[in-house]
Amino acid sequence: MNESVISFVNAQIFQNNNLVLKNINLSILQSELVYLIGKTGSGKSSLLKTLYGELPLQEGQGFIAGFSLQNLKSREIPFLRRKLGIVFQDFQLLYDRTAFQNLEFVMKATGWDNKKKIEEKIAEVLEKVGLQTKSHKMPHQLSGGEQQRLGIARALVNNPTILLADEPTGNLDPETTSEILQLMLKINEGGCCMIIATHDYTLFEMHNSRTLKCDQGELIDSALL
Repeated sequence: MNESVISFVNAQIFQNNNLVLKNINLSILQSELVYLIGKTGSGKSSLLKTLYGELPLQEGQGFIAGFSLQNLKSREIPFLRRKLGIVFQDFQLLYDRTAFQNLEFVMKATGWDNKKKIEEKIAEVLEKVGLQTKSHKMPHQLSGGEQQRLGIARALVNNPTILLADEPTGNLDPETTSEILQLMLKINEGGCCMIIATHDYTLFEMHNSRTLKCDQGELIDSALL
């Protein structure tokens, strides 16, 4: 069943007591891939941070992966994030550890404790992102595209319901951007809801999809135009 996994009703998003986005009414389904666009400072990152619990939702209602954002307790945030995968522009890898150890660290931090199951899951996600022969490599031994693939693998280890990607191709060349987008489309086709915040409009040329545009304090939904 293709149910809504993200929704907002009359939501207002604040950053440091400044109203960033107002009157958000939104529903995103489990199978959707949605682009989040807008100028720097328009509210894209604030919206993503609200979704993964870094910014509190002060007004209105919001729901993600079964959690109520307006009533989200600090102790609930780790449980919410286990249902989310988050991919960053600057990769945010641990550069003193191998690819395998980067994934192992995240898994242990989120409650995995069976060594065999950890090893099996790491092998599975590395194969999914095309890094099955690179588990022993340090991040500096990987290309930019491979480092982002490792970042995506890290986001997948807990079988997320939703993947949030903040400028995932921002530091990549056009050919590598295409490769990363194809990988993310494949993950989306597997049933993972995906929001890709981006400045890179070439992504739309490669794959057209629903867009949410942050513009002058409002969130404009292409599905409603």
